[in-house]
Amino acid sequence: MQKWGLGGLDQPDQYKAPLEIDGQSAETLNNVLANMVRIRAAERQLAEGRREGVIGGPVHLGIGQEAVAVGVSQHLRSSDRVFGAHRSHSHILALGAELKPFFAEVLGRDTGLSRGMGGSMHMQDRQNGFYGSVPIVAGTVPLAVGAALAAKMDGNGDVAVAYLGDGAVEEGVVQESLNLAAVMNVPVIFVVENNLFASHMHISLRQNHASTCRFADAHGLEYQLVDGNDIVKVSEAANSMIDAARHTGRPGFIEAVTYRWLGHVDWREDIDVGVSRSSDDIIAWKGRCPIKRLNEAMVKAGISQQDALSHLEEETKKTVAGAWHAALGEPYPDKSATLDRVYSDSISDEDQAHA
Repeated sequence: MQKWGLGGLDQPDQYKAPLEIDGQSAETLNNVLANMVRIRAAERQLAEGRREGVIGGPVHLGIGQEAVAVGVSQHLRSSDRVFGAHRSHSHILALGAELKPFFAEVLGRDTGLSRGMGGSMHMQDRQNGFYGSVPIVAGTVPLAVGAALAAKMDGNGDVAVAYLGDGAVEEGVVQESLNLAAVMNVPVIFVVENNLFASHMHISLRQNHASTCRFADAHGLEYQLVDGNDIVKVSEAANSMIDAARHTGRPGFIEAVTYRWLGHVDWREDIDVGVSRSSDDIIAWKGRCPIKRLNEAMVKAGISQQDALSHLEEETKKTVAGAWHAALGEPYPDKSATLDRVYSDSISDEDQAHA
């Protein structure tokens, strides 16, 4: 294997066995399973809403990638500062965002997480530690470094997290952010969800090596490469990195190799526009489903019953549907909000005079 290879993690016919869950409590496993099921059900509702035209703007879905956000979020607290990008539904939901305001935001309603002004790609949920997401590739990465610096100055042991994709590492600002985090020794964790595609282009056509860990190594950051569809491995890596950041201020880098079942945007699979993406690949990757693999391990260990997952999925689907229909009944923002929520009226008279 080349130094910067993925060790077969990018091969859909490998890593299909049930997870190793020795040492994990039943309560923890049930919680993370329920969280992943909730996220997937919510995104499936978004896919359906977009297909039916109920959602006016594009939605970037991460179905199949749920283990990354859930594994990381297990070790975060509400005072931490988490930043996402254009495919961040899982990031915000894994932190505990409520479904109704989440759906209301995607639908552009006044009761949404960003008061209906942001939609799918501009969300925030400060009470749960999610500071925002933007569709500008790598746009929030330097913000996370700044938030980590602020956390360091506060001295409360908080950390920042920057979620980004394998395509984002090709942006210069990411390299600058890695360097600055290392030089200033700030508690930020860079979490790369390497799903092998930047929009529709496979990583083999964009980079000489499949692993992005080499960028962390170049800047002297501690890094770990993990199976992003293995909730236990993701959680273990996140726990060690976050704990180190809290106690030493040291930044860290996690590369989680995963795969999105749907295409770049909306409900389509994109097998007709993607490079090296076929229906066979998608079927094979579904065999590495993070929910399926965890459930199989829990059944094998006697922690769960064979039909427990089906029951959980049905109950979650009902909960999601209820929140969706409730959000559909919420009002749109008043037209005045277009200006009132963009421009601040708190500027002082003195500042006005110098404007």
